[in-house]
This record gives sequence, C-alpha cells and structure tokens, in this order.
Amino acid sequence: MPYLWLLLFVVMFALVLLAVSLGLRLLEAERKKRVAGMLQTVAGRIYAEEARILVREATGLSKLESALARWPVTANLDKFIRQAGLDWNPVQVVIVSALLAAVGALAGTQLRILMLPWLSSLGLALVLGGLPLFVISRRRARRLALFERQFPEALDFIARSLRAGHSLSASLDMLSAELPPPLGPEFRLVYEENNLGAPLEVALRRLVDRVPLMDVRFFVSAVLLQRQTGGNLAEILRNLARVIRERFQLKGHVRAMSAHGRVTAAILTVLPIVTMLGLMLLAPDYLRGMARDEHGRYLIAAAIIGQVTGYFLMRRIINIKI
Repeated sequence: MPYLWLLLFVVMFALVLLAVSLGLRLLEAERKKRVAGMLQTVAGRIYAEEARILVREATGLSKLESALARWPVTANLDKFIRQAGLDWNPVQVVIVSALLAAVGALAGTQLRILMLPWLSSLGLALVLGGLPLFVISRRRARRLALFERQFPEALDFIARSLRAGHSLSASLDMLSAELPPPLGPEFRLVYEENNLGAPLEVALRRLVDRVPLMDVRFFVSAVLLQRQTGGNLAEILRNLARVIRERFQLKGHVRAMSAHGRVTAAILTVLPIVTMLGLMLLAPDYLRGMARDEHGRYLIAAAIIGQVTGYFLMRRIINIKI
C-alpha cells in the first residue's frame, strides 16, 4: 500500500508539471493561432485541417503531439472544444485523458471498488479518463443552451436595426456590443471576419460550425437566401424570433409533462448503486461470495451491462426533441 501511494504521488506530480508546461505553451501560441485564424478567414478557408496542423507544429509541439494532431478523433475533439468556448488544445486533452485513465487503472487494482480487480481498474480508468470530456461536454451544453435563450432577442435586435435603416454589417456590430456572452462574442467574430474581407457567407457558415443549433442554421439560411433573391429580411427575422419563442414554450410544457419520467429514471439508476454500496459496507461477505464464484462474475457483468443499457434507453425515451 505505501508503494501505491508513492506511485500516485509521482504520477500526480508529473501531471502538475505537465499542466504548467502546457499552460505556458498555450499562452505563447495563442497570439499566433488568432492571427493564423484571421488570415484563413480572409482567404475563404473554413477550418482547413492542413493549416491547423501547420500552425500547431510551428508552436513547438512534440513528435507525439504532432502525430496525435493528425488523428480524425483529435480533429473532431478540436471542433467540440471550440463549440464549448474553450481554448484548450485537443492533443493535450487526449494526453491528459490517457494519463488519468492510467492512474485510474492503477488505483483500481488496489481499491477494488467493484469487487473484481480488473472491473475496478476498468471502471476507474473510464471515469477518470472521461473526466476532461465530461467537463467539455457540460460546458458545451450550457453554452449552447444560453446561446439559444439569447438568440430570439438577437434576431429582434437585428430586425429593429434593419428597419431603422442600418446595414446588416452595422447591425451585427451593434449587436455584438450590446449583448453579453456567448452570443455577443460570436457575432463579434462574424463582424470582424466580414470586416477583414471574408465573404459574409463564409463568416456565417463558420458561425454555424461554432454554434451547431437548428435556429442558427435557419438564421444563416434566411440571410443568405435574402441576399440572393431579395425580400424583407427584417420581417423574416422577426417571424423567426416568434417561432423560436413559441418552440421554447412548447419545450417547457413537454419538460413539465416528462418530469415524472426523469425522476423515475434517476431513481432506477441510483437505487442499485446505493444498494450495492450499502451491502459492501454492512455485509461485505454477501457480495464477495458472488464475486469469487465463476457464474457469479457473469451475473455481476450482466447486471452492470443491463444497468448501463437501461439508463441510456430511459434517457432516449424521456429526451423529446422539439
């Protein structure tokens, strides 16, 4: 046991040193990344993978990080991080996740939270390794939800500005100065990209990539279609804002009606886990005998698989999209 704590201390100390070095490297590379992104926008190149890799190699990435940067998974993670509004490097996120998974696997061999050593190692490795992705996912969900709530007000603002005689570019400039994050900074990027010389179509499509919401797609389609065919853009945006607000009301009614299902799903998910932990504390031999038996191990594995499957099925049932 003392050797395990010594090993955990060494691993955690190495993680702290790695985090400090990566933070210094990110601060050094931030300015170059922003300049390269603006130049790509002016050239009309939307998230060119080759350009991103060249920029990161020029900032002093190691050979391992350069190899990981070429993985399709890393490219998708990079887009996922941008949608969360974070400045994290996807390659470094992958490395930190791998280190945390290794720490979890080592700790699982000694702690045996799930009775079996290999099962405990696998469980802790998945939990610790997926912790950065969980943080990014939660940050992304909160940011998109806040953007969606602010969006109808932004559409009304643009519609009023257009009716007052301002151009669309000037309306985006005023909108970005008036509204708080995350909507204000996103439209500030659209305005600056268009002001630097990028076509409006390119800037709006980059907005759709950064904010993958159906309402934003409708807005971009309406603007681009109006520029090609003509029409009253202010009236279109006002009607779109009204439809979005009505959809929010309908979503609130559906969420209230499905509250019973969400509570039931939470209880059915937590109850077996609490029961297992209680038995491990009050009667450890009750489950230990099942873990030693060959058929009992299969029953434990089947129970865990059934629990996970039931959780995702219940989530799909109560997750009504509107």
